Amino acid sequence: MPESPSSIPQNHTISILGCGWYGFELAKQLLSSGYLVKGSSTTATKLTLLSESGIQPYLIDFQEDKAHYDPDFFNTDLLIINIPPKRVSGKQDSFCKKIERIASAAQKQQLKHIVFISSTAVYGDQNLEITESTLTNPDTASGKAMLEAENLLTSQTAFTTTILRFAGLIGPGRNPGRFFAGKDNIPNGRAPVNLVHLQDCINFSITLIKNATFGPIYNVCSPDHPSRQEFYRKAAQVSGLPVPTFQDELLKWKKVSTIHVAPGFNYTYRVNNFSTWMDTDKL
Repeated sequence: MPESPSSIPQNHTISILGCGWYGFELAKQLLSSGYLVKGSSTTATKLTLLSESGIQPYLIDFQEDKAHYDPDFFNTDLLIINIPPKRVSGKQDSFCKKIERIASAAQKQQLKHIVFISSTAVYGDQNLEITESTLTNPDTASGKAMLEAENLLTSQTAFTTTILRFAGLIGPGRNPGRFFAGKDNIPNGRAPVNLVHLQDCINFSITLIKNATFGPIYNVCSPDHPSRQEFYRKAAQVSGLPVPTFQDELLKWKKVSTIHVAPGFNYTYRVNNFSTWMDTDKL
C-alpha cells in the first residue's frame, strides 16, 4: 500500500466522481478551502451547474459493460468515489463491475489515493454496538454490493483506499419527518437510529483530507442514538406532519459508533443531539 502524504496541500486537485447531494456540496466547500476540484456527472445538463460553481466539469458514465470518461479526470491528487448502487431490485450485481472499471481507469493514470463513500449497511443489524472493528454481515442487497466494492478497492496495491461508511443521511432536502409521517403500527419502535447530517459528512471528509489520515475504514455517524419512535415522532411533529405510531418493541438493531482508528485523527460532530437540532434548525 502506498504511503500517505503529510497532507493534500491547498491548490492541489481533488476529483469527485458523483456530484450529487453530498458530492456537490463537498466540492463547493473544498473550493472555498483552496483546493482545485474536478467534478463528474452522468447528466450533461448538470455540467453547467458545476462549471458555474467553479468546479471543472466532466461527463463521466461507468456501466457494467462500457465506460465513457476523460482520462484527465483521473489526473488528480485524490479521487473521491461517491456513486451508490442502484436500489432497483437485481441492479446491485453490476455495481462492483462499475467500481472495477473505475479502479482500472485510476491505475492507468497512476492515481495514489482513493476515498470510497460506503454505507453502514455493510454491517447489517447484528443486535450490538458497531465499531470499525466489527465484522461485516450485510443483510440487504445494497449492503452486500457496497461490501463487495469495498473489498475490490482495498485489495488493490496500486493506490491507497480509504473507506467512509456513512450512516443514514439527513439534511437539506432530506427531512426525516417525512419518512414515516402518518403511518401507524411501525415495527421496531425501540431500535436506535443511526443517522448523520450532511454537514457532518462534509466536515468529516475535509478533516480527513487535511489530516491525510488515509487508509483506514471510518464509520461516519452521529453519536446520538434516540429510538426510532422518539426520533421520527418528534421529526414529524416539528415539521407539522401527521405523527406516526410505533410498536413499542426492540427487534433487529445496531448502534453505530466509531473508534477513530487513525492515530491523531479526531472529529467532533456538529449535529450531536437530534432533539436540539430539530428544535433549532429547519428540517
